[in-house]
Amino acid sequence: MIKVGIIGVGTVGTSVVKILQKNRDIITARAGKEIRPVFGVVKNLNRDRGVDIPLSDSVDDVLNDEEIDVVVELMGGVDDAFKVVKKALAKGKAVVTANKAMLAYHRYELQQSANRQPIGFEASVAGGIPIIKALREGLSANHIVSIKGIMNGTCNYMLTKMMSDGVEFDEILKEAQELGYAEADPSFDVGGYDAAHKLLILASIAYGIDAKPEDILIEGIENINSEDIFFANEFGYNIKLLTIAKKSGDSVELRVHPALIDKKEMIAKVDGVMNGVSVIGDCVGETMYYGPGAGGDATASSVIADLIDIARNGNNSPMLGFKKILKNDILKLKKADEIFTKYYIRLIVEDKIGVLSKISNILGKQNISIGSFLQKQSKDAKFATLLFSTHKCYEKDVQIAMKEIGECDFVKQKPAMIRIED
Repeated sequence: MIKVGIIGVGTVGTSVVKILQKNRDIITARAGKEIRPVFGVVKNLNRDRGVDIPLSDSVDDVLNDEEIDVVVELMGGVDDAFKVVKKALAKGKAVVTANKAMLAYHRYELQQSANRQPIGFEASVAGGIPIIKALREGLSANHIVSIKGIMNGTCNYMLTKMMSDGVEFDEILKEAQELGYAEADPSFDVGGYDAAHKLLILASIAYGIDAKPEDILIEGIENINSEDIFFANEFGYNIKLLTIAKKSGDSVELRVHPALIDKKEMIAKVDGVMNGVSVIGDCVGETMYYGPGAGGDATASSVIADLIDIARNGNNSPMLGFKKILKNDILKLKKADEIFTKYYIRLIVEDKIGVLSKISNILGKQNISIGSFLQKQSKDAKFATLLFSTHKCYEKDVQIAMKEIGECDFVKQKPAMIRIED
């Protein structure tokens, strides 16, 4: 029997307990041993959790219980959770966690601290989608060429509604909060940070690269408006908050930002609160993973999958997928200003002769050429909205051009830009 202590019996923790009990027979048959939840830790003992296991408000009751074999960490946060997991490993307990924020900062330290203790973290990325197992095991024969993911259901729901119904950001954010998809403070989701944490975890497995959130490009969806939606629909794009990892030579680019994607692409068809991840391997080509990225039962499904792996064989596979780093294949992180892609730019300018020529000259100085162009009359007849895309160019050149254009006296508001991902 495998005895499990759960630190954090909230939505996911409650589902873990109930599924382990409800599906005990099938789980036991697959694991070869019964996996029994025996203790839980919560912040508030007065709140009914709807579970029939003993509860405490002290993590030490789990950490110091010698009969508990596996600690499931669902408490959230970064530093406190990291300390708890390290203590569990030091006491010889296996760990399963869904904590993407902690792993974004401390995954390599945990791998080193684990010694021979298994750490499962399937639930930390894309909820119920087994993307970590796919990368670490199913695609292990491949050099990973790229990963493109939609890994935040809140943003995906909002952008889907903005694309289909033409609603503005503030309106759909309020609706998402009312439906429980967005928090009262939604900045972690809509700012791209949640998706970035997940990307960093996948990048470690795919490329063995140790990057932190502060090291990569992260942008949210707060500045997307109806003009951007109009342009996207006009030219056959969807707008998605995209997580991107790409290998090129000896470097990897990691970035999270809104992107215009051709509607015919598989990843562009992932709508609503669902998640999707496209992985291209040099041997297998493109594989696509789709499913619920959050929710109690979906995330608990991944937690329990890790518990079953531990029960079967101790889960002796390396935490981040590499037993040995190839000395001649150590990859470096590409700088954000070295990104080479297409761009969409939105400008509101005075509607007068010579403005477009001046903008073209500024772009031309930075070796940026225009691919497509639309002009719309603004509500104020003195101004026009210019929407255009570029051919491929470097991020640093676009940023220089945007800054120079923004300082022109004929520009009404700060220029906006969205990258186009082919």
